[in-house]
Amino acid sequence: MSPRDRRIQYETAGLHREDLDESPIQQWHAWYVDAVEAELPEPNAMVVGTVDEYGLPDARIVLARGVDDEGITFFGNYESSKGQQLDGTPLASVVFPWLGLHRQVRARGSVEVLSRFESDAYFASRPRESQIGAWASPQSQEIEDRSVLEKNFADFSEQFSTGEVPRPPHWGGWLLVPEVFEFWQGRPNRLHDRFRYRLEDSTDSWIIDRLAP
Repeated sequence: MSPRDRRIQYETAGLHREDLDESPIQQWHAWYVDAVEAELPEPNAMVVGTVDEYGLPDARIVLARGVDDEGITFFGNYESSKGQQLDGTPLASVVFPWLGLHRQVRARGSVEVLSRFESDAYFASRPRESQIGAWASPQSQEIEDRSVLEKNFADFSEQFSTGEVPRPPHWGGWLLVPEVFEFWQGRPNRLHDRFRYRLEDSTDSWIIDRLAP
């Protein structure tokens, strides 16, 4: 079946204003729990959108490692395309695609580099193989073939054969500080429910608006 002919009717109870938490963070956590309980794959996966030096958009899927009142935390290689784009334009958007529940959450705002202490703490919590992988992969750079990665992994495995694996200086975290959230719930006949949280500068409080789908 071609993409143009695929049709799925979203049969859900919908989303009502009175059901929303006043905090988008708490609302996100409520939906995240639903995604976990529904056993959706990678419920903390999100699409991160950035722009390059020419203003062209770029996107990729990464894992959120923290969502709280400070913002949304994620990690990666500072020298990757993502890292360079965030360094040049520290703004981003994210989308959590909980398709199994006919839901998505969007957020956008400014991005800050996490402190080395926060990056060190998270890196130390990763599996040892993932730690070595962070050293082995020159992310986003051209390589001749997979053997380059395998050799790098073997070399760094030998280098760090004893003791803890230190965090590479080119690897760490970012914090997205959202200014806008949007919660989307699929409904029949494409009359979906959309609610936007926007931050009011004068009061630091969230205003909730219903949007047409």
